Amino acid sequence: MIRLIALLILVIPGIMAGLGIKLMRDMLFGILQAPFPYLWLQFMIGLLLFLGGLGFIGGFIFRRDQKNNRVQKRFQKK
Repeated sequence: MIRLIALLILVIPGIMAGLGIKLMRDMLFGILQAPFPYLWLQFMIGLLLFLGGLGFIGGFIFRRDQKNNRVQKRFQKK
């Protein structure tokens, strides 16, 4: 049950990162999505979604590995 919850916690930021990549790609091809009035705003929101999702997943994995002592000595808690 705990693994299922952990998977669900990681799926939501993964979807956010995927949506961010799609918004940035659409901006490069000049496709304006509905809620955004400007292409540059669409790109910035996409970049924030991508970095937020990627950062959350990376932090989640790092903290899990840190808790299980699977990181280098300089990253271990003192």
